[in-house]
Amino acid sequence: MPKIRFAPPSPYSAKVRMSAAYAGIAFESVLTDTTKPGDDFLADNPLGKIPVLITDEGESIYDSRTITQYLNRVSRNALFPRNATKRTEAERLEALADGLCDTLLAHVYERRFRPEEMWQQSWLDLQWGKAIRALDALNAAPPKLPKKITAGHIAVRACLGYCSLRFEGKWERGRSKLVRWAKRFDDKFPELVEFLPKAPPA
Repeated sequence: MPKIRFAPPSPYSAKVRMSAAYAGIAFESVLTDTTKPGDDFLADNPLGKIPVLITDEGESIYDSRTITQYLNRVSRNALFPRNATKRTEAERLEALADGLCDTLLAHVYERRFRPEEMWQQSWLDLQWGKAIRALDALNAAPPKLPKKITAGHIAVRACLGYCSLRFEGKWERGRSKLVRWAKRFDDKFPELVEFLPKAPPA
């Protein structure tokens, strides 16, 4: 059975595990601490980043977008449409969600790994501005939720899960359509909710 290295708060890990579950691919979740990477983890990914999918043959696959493409191939297009235009739309949606996660993580890491007196407010403002634009774009035109969703839809939901974990009460302001979208997603695909970002175990 394939293994997926993950950390509970990671939106990229959430996206990959949700995608595998949606595609009907059984996997073993391997809890991984990126702050204390062991030799076995670094052998799987020398970058020391998650998620990593390890195939039954022992091949390591990373990063998250590479993994969703791999999952799509082995599931015979369960995650991306065959139609070129629709596929591009799904890939663009995934890229927007991942980019939003990148800016939010940059914001979180600045505060987590530097003492407060060294925080660069201009950097924080720049990253938050990117996040606001991405959230506003999604709120203005939330992606439709058909019976068959794509990795793009899943990436957006994983990203909003991270928003709720790290920026609860802040990202939702003025974005009621996007909040409702997340609720509809959970109602339509309750089997994926367990993989959303959450605080790590104590």
